[in-house]
Amino acid sequence: MTSFATVRDQKTDHLLTPHNAALVLIDYQPLQVSSIQSMEKRALVDNVTAVARTARLFGLPTVIATVNVGTGRNQPTIPQIAEVFPGVVPIDRTAINAWEDEDFVAAVRATGRRKLIVGALWTEVCLVLPALDALAEGYDVYPVVDAVGGTSRVAHEAGLQRLVQAGARPTSWVQLICELQRDWNRGDTVAAFAEILFAVEGK
Repeated sequence: MTSFATVRDQKTDHLLTPHNAALVLIDYQPLQVSSIQSMEKRALVDNVTAVARTARLFGLPTVIATVNVGTGRNQPTIPQIAEVFPGVVPIDRTAINAWEDEDFVAAVRATGRRKLIVGALWTEVCLVLPALDALAEGYDVYPVVDAVGGTSRVAHEAGLQRLVQAGARPTSWVQLICELQRDWNRGDTVAAFAEILFAVEGK
């Protein structure tokens, strides 16, 4: 029961690591959350909050986007996420597809990471469209399937199928946090890892 003495290269590892991945969260706003029909809304918020806390714990570069806050048609990012990232200024846009917003694409590219962990509302629109564009540009895209939601279960599942067919690599929030932690010997993050994991799992 001995871990390898040499840890795999964290930048070139084919799995997700704190040094090769970035988090992208799109349109976690009250209107979008209230319209989700593919899963229970409280579970959705709990799960995406766990994703956000996981990204902060492991120091992942994070891009947050909103839609139509500046136009007054929509409200800002839900507080459960905003409170996790007080220093991240959301990129507001009018484009339905975030990848058609210059500032958003520049922010993603500025992370320097080629593996994108992505969550968005709705699955079938604000997740699928930018994810397809990111895949077309050679990014590895990891939609967090239990932290996203659609206007119906059918719409959500069809969106995920389209992404998988295009080469996306679905994950869940529990798989994500365990993949980033990887070894209980990485003691600096163990306590917070366990707190995030069991806070949601125990509900």
